[in-house]
Amino acid sequence: MSIKEDDGTVKPYTHAAAGWGALKFVALNLLKERVQGSNYRMLFGQNQPGGFDCPGCAWPDREHASTFEFCENGVKAVAAESTGKRVTPAFFAAHTVTELMDETDYELEQHGRLTDPMVYDAVADRYMPIAWEQAYALVARHLQALPSPDQAAFYTSGRASNEAAFLYQLFVRAYGTNNFPDCSNMCHEATSRGLPQTVGVGKGTVVLEDFEHADTLLIFGQNPATNHPRMLGELRECARRGATIVSINPLRERGLERFTSPQHPVEMLTMSSTPISSMFIQPRLSGDLALIKAMAKRTLELDEEAQAAGAPRVLDADFIGRHTSGFEAFAQDLRNESWGLLVAESGVPREQIEALTQVFVRGRRVICTWGMGLTQHKNSLLTVTMLSNLMMMRGQIGKQGAGLCPVRGHSNVQGNRTVGIEEQPSQAFLDRLQQVFHFDPPRHHGYDVVRTIEAMLAGEVKVFMGLGGNFASATPDTPRTWAGLRQCELTVHLATKLNRSHLVHGKEALLLPVLGRTEIDMQAGRAQGVTVEDSMSMVHISFGMNQPASPNLRSETAIVAGIAHATLGDAPIDWLGHAADYARIRDLIERVFDDFHDYNARVAKPGGFHLKVASREMEWSTASGKAQFLVHPIDRASPLQRARERHGEKLMTLMTTRSHDQYNTTVYGLDDRYRGVFGMRRVVFANADDIAMLGFADGDWVNLVSVWDDGIERRADRFRLVSYDIPRGCMAAYYPETNPLVPLSSYADGAGTPTSKSIPVLLEAA
Repeated sequence: MSIKEDDGTVKPYTHAAAGWGALKFVALNLLKERVQGSNYRMLFGQNQPGGFDCPGCAWPDREHASTFEFCENGVKAVAAESTGKRVTPAFFAAHTVTELMDETDYELEQHGRLTDPMVYDAVADRYMPIAWEQAYALVARHLQALPSPDQAAFYTSGRASNEAAFLYQLFVRAYGTNNFPDCSNMCHEATSRGLPQTVGVGKGTVVLEDFEHADTLLIFGQNPATNHPRMLGELRECARRGATIVSINPLRERGLERFTSPQHPVEMLTMSSTPISSMFIQPRLSGDLALIKAMAKRTLELDEEAQAAGAPRVLDADFIGRHTSGFEAFAQDLRNESWGLLVAESGVPREQIEALTQVFVRGRRVICTWGMGLTQHKNSLLTVTMLSNLMMMRGQIGKQGAGLCPVRGHSNVQGNRTVGIEEQPSQAFLDRLQQVFHFDPPRHHGYDVVRTIEAMLAGEVKVFMGLGGNFASATPDTPRTWAGLRQCELTVHLATKLNRSHLVHGKEALLLPVLGRTEIDMQAGRAQGVTVEDSMSMVHISFGMNQPASPNLRSETAIVAGIAHATLGDAPIDWLGHAADYARIRDLIERVFDDFHDYNARVAKPGGFHLKVASREMEWSTASGKAQFLVHPIDRASPLQRARERHGEKLMTLMTTRSHDQYNTTVYGLDDRYRGVFGMRRVVFANADDIAMLGFADGDWVNLVSVWDDGIERRADRFRLVSYDIPRGCMAAYYPETNPLVPLSSYADGAGTPTSKSIPVLLEAA
């Protein structure tokens, strides 16, 4: 039964994911964005060797020569960039920053593309036009005036190309700091910090072709239908050839139930679909570590039972003996662990754990994939390494059709880290920079996202520069983040469209409009291509096809070079010369990173090339030279557990999530159709029994109040309760609306990722 309010509608969604619904919303988005007819051709070229690569997610392309290899969310990203709507100097003349702050994130997105560089005028409370060279000089003046380079922080979005990111990190290190907060700090940092401890490399061990050979896929903490829709095409093929697919996620997501592929006419014409997951496991929020450890414990028990019966072993003893260390200590810890504790902390009944483990041990070639459902908890690094432990028990790393598959978000978030966007650089990398560029880079670690915000609040960071992204909306503890940004002497943002971060500014502020990846990038009379690295370490090049939205746009690479030249001059690095031909930047990358040998030649081939991942080849870049089993106890006194002890069953655990009509902080529309929400965003999904226990009814309006022990009130008001299939004690709501509830001091141990998937909250009537 539908629940109707003025703000929107909630009604069940009974169709398969994708299908005609996806094509309908593709058409609606093209109309809404006023994409000109001549630009529709971009949809058929976005994955071709001669066209641009989709600027959306980091899922790899099956065929770069495909004519129709795109998804609904990819079209939304492309349409948003190719919109006919413009944000001109006249727009800023008509709107003060204070007026614009009253608009929603969706409304800000709908204004269109930025066209000219702008500088903030505090007296008029407006952005005013500024010439490019004057903008560069303003940044240089602020940077040169700082007593220490560490008083500046340089953020990077996952949209930045390898070329822009490499030049950016080179400029910042030549300037003298390693302060590189980036989007990795807020998503897969637990993966990047955890996997090197177990298998030696912070990347996945599979390539796309491995999905053709896998017989079992375990999907942890992920919603592919919204976040990586093209992944569903691979899962569809796996399901149709008989592979077992298990969804392990607190929310039962529609896309992992049934999927209609727009790429397959028979399914479209017959209104049929392909079932995807055959099993759904719903752990409580922050319960994945206990669940995976329980699977490991049961796997060990099955092996010991098999040995006692004289049956074939369940563990891969050969792999463990030849390729790993630390197994005996790990196994003893599993034997000593309490089943009662594992069941209670995971929130999964023991019989379901045993059934899930049976699926795992029957699999001869198993791929484990995961998203931010695993990485945004206090124990997320331990969870990722425990998953690695589990896979090593069965030798499921380093063979065809099996392995670890973290699925990154933005299109080049992995590539940015590869080419040097890293606040904790290795000494070997810094040595190579010194050797190639003849300057002494800073050796101390810099600030990540959380530490940058803390430093801004303390007055220790006075200049903030953002290479893309929406820092003010993506980060935790929203009021405190905004206060930190407003204390800066200068904030600088490189962007394609207006967003919240441009309105939460420092005492001085610059808004610098950039070319999108869909647009032709001409430098020194030649069209330039840019490269990215996807989630499976494939590097490929793409060229824009559309005319720029404005003649006054510049590429990210050109802007970075202009600021670097104004700040540091042209010795020992010829910034402007390198930016005139991106092939020169790729030559520099090759000189710093051996794995990029013959970069320009290899990337010129259709599909590009695969960067070596040593663990895929059973080479273990660890101190012992072997893959390492790690022992992890279950924390019995976490902040979440302490909050439960104080507040009892009224304490709920909240996860932030995105709707189907958004990508990261970019809100394309107000519908989340797979979850049955239309025309609104201030909703909170909760178990029907919890709604009743708390004294509310489905459809009531509530306020959310965060529970933390630092004396700061954190709240998000007026959210509509929506009954949903989620475990007792757990709730979900969209970000950035609920980011104010995430305490700045609540982050993953050893990774620093904000705990956006395990926020203790209380509800009160709105």
